[in-house]
Amino acid sequence: MLFIGICGASGSGKSTLAKALKEKLTENKCVILQQDAYYFDHPDLTFEERVQLNYDEPSIFDHDLLLDDVQQLLRGGGISRKSYDYTLHRRNDKPEEIILPKEVVILEGIHCFHDKRLTALMFLKLYMKVEPDICLLRRIERDIIERGRDIEGISAQYRNSVKPMFDKYIQNYVNDADVIVAGGGQNARIVDILAGYVQDELANKGKV
Repeated sequence: MLFIGICGASGSGKSTLAKALKEKLTENKCVILQQDAYYFDHPDLTFEERVQLNYDEPSIFDHDLLLDDVQQLLRGGGISRKSYDYTLHRRNDKPEEIILPKEVVILEGIHCFHDKRLTALMFLKLYMKVEPDICLLRRIERDIIERGRDIEGISAQYRNSVKPMFDKYIQNYVNDADVIVAGGGQNARIVDILAGYVQDELANKGKV
């Protein structure tokens, strides 16, 4: 089993690349985990208080739970599906849905290289390097269409947490990467190259 991490700024194309790789790895070989599903829950806070939390800071994630789930998959066991409701800022796990292990596990997230216990398990670490203005435009479109946000809220969050946390943490994760992916997740040639490399590695492991 191979564990792949895809890191980069919000809007850099992490999810797009993960989905494209999954499509290329035929025969249902791949499962994708999203770090966003592992935000800590805060049921004790009001909605207004939850809105004010910094969702771009590393400590907002339950790294221990994510590590446990990845280790369980790598051991060949199933895990319950973790989920997050972006409109309510609350965890929305689906314990009745079980994620079964596959030959390839992909984790994508803005801080998926933060926990060195996790990166030590990764066979391949990919960093998405995309111009900040492109990332911002993608984020605006996504947050309005998929998460019910308004432009004022998106702008405030970008200024107060997204950009500062990128400058402080996320841009530095490039130093942990094995491969830098330029231009986002829609680069078909890069997807073909990465998928071919992963398939060759799986084939070689099968010969051992």
